[in-house]
Amino acid sequence: MTTHAQLFVNLPVQNLDRAVAFYTQLGYSFNPQFTDENATCMILGENLFAMLLVRPFFQTFTQKELIDPQRQVQTLVALPVDGRAAVDALLEKVIAAGGKAHEPKDYGFMYQRAYDDLDGNTWEIFHMDPNAMQGEAQA
Repeated sequence: MTTHAQLFVNLPVQNLDRAVAFYTQLGYSFNPQFTDENATCMILGENLFAMLLVRPFFQTFTQKELIDPQRQVQTLVALPVDGRAAVDALLEKVIAAGGKAHEPKDYGFMYQRAYDDLDGNTWEIFHMDPNAMQGEAQA
């Protein structure tokens, strides 16, 4: 089985200062060791990071054409939180910071709300109830 000790998600952004201000309002912090005018390392959790890279710098890592995340989607980043109230609380911060919230989805065992950040990247915030999951598995 292949496993990894860390995860770095790389996302292109139009304006790094604006992206940092947005995510700071959501309560995230940044590692100054991996921050300059081209990029910053947003700390998502223990060993979980999002590298926010200005688009021209991001382009140096790939020969593929970058998509316009306002119109297209390449990936969905999903992050769990502790409880439905935590999902809603984070989405309230998103709305206050100028992000675009999607409609909530309740699957019984999982409650999820997604949002688009200021650059159009889509994030999914969810809570999974292990007790409800066991109930669905037995049904």
